[in-house]
Amino acid sequence: MEQHILAEEEVFFLADLFKVFGDPTRIKILYLLLEGELCVNDIATSLGMSQSSISHQLKTLKQHRLVKFRREGKTIFYSLDDHHVVNILNQGLEHIEH
Repeated sequence: MEQHILAEEEVFFLADLFKVFGDPTRIKILYLLLEGELCVNDIATSLGMSQSSISHQLKTLKQHRLVKFRREGKTIFYSLDDHHVVNILNQGLEHIEH
């Protein structure tokens, strides 16, 4: 049987992506965004955290293409980047529940 070995760069990027999921606050933000787009203030209020700390976490999530944003006036709304993020969250939850 032929084994597929990932290129060193792929291994690095995949490990880096999984590190992002290692932070409980980022997981909470992603699960909030499963319901739809939210602004920083709404996320901060829901999690009982400062807007500054939420913005910091959203920056990391944006850098890893897990969330996207759109601007409406002065307000920025965040949402999950695509269906892959939903799949990762759902599969992770399914894995720990079985």
